[in-house]
Amino acid sequence: MMEKIIAYQSDIWIAIGQTFTMVGFSILAAVIVGLPLGTFLYLSRGGNLYENKWLFFLLDALVNIIRSFPFLLLVVFLIPFTRFVVGTAIGTIAATVPLTIISIAYYARLVEQSLLDVPRGIIEAAISMGATKSQIIFKFLYREARSGLIFGLTTATISFISYSTVMGIVGGGGVGDFAIRYGYQQFETGLMTFTIIMMIIIVQVIQLTGTKISKKLDKRF
Repeated sequence: MMEKIIAYQSDIWIAIGQTFTMVGFSILAAVIVGLPLGTFLYLSRGGNLYENKWLFFLLDALVNIIRSFPFLLLVVFLIPFTRFVVGTAIGTIAATVPLTIISIAYYARLVEQSLLDVPRGIIEAAISMGATKSQIIFKFLYREARSGLIFGLTTATISFISYSTVMGIVGGGGVGDFAIRYGYQQFETGLMTFTIIMMIIIVQVIQLTGTKISKKLDKRF
């Protein structure tokens, strides 16, 4: 098996780079767009700072629709949109388009859940102290929910890695595509096993790091 690993080491590094490119764009989109979207989902709920049942209904429906799509079908469905955005539907960059869309919806829901866990009394205390709406969001809500937000992002990142393994269908490459093309299709079980073990290690490192940071930020510990 080691001979095969050495022979394909350059391809393995390329595949790892492709996976991290796709996942990196997904994380960036989740934080830049998913965090505000999830925040507005929370704030537009009944009884909250920006209560608006129609806005909540639209945002909630949008997130639910995107998350309801089987990911492989979403990738195929978005091919025309992907081609319009990046000029092609093939390649690693093209693969980031459906990944970023699902990542936004996925993390938005996790953000909403984290904010819902913030005790109502903290918001009421902030209002009684005369805090502005922006101060309530950034100095109270996010501060109290930071542990859950980090843990949610960790969970989301692992899901993004899982999603990235099917992006070979649009030529996105990545570790999953490498395992299928060089391991499964060429009956190189050892090479495929090595790839799987490598992915398990990467996921474990991400999970342990995220959990450690989350616990450090959690005031209950």
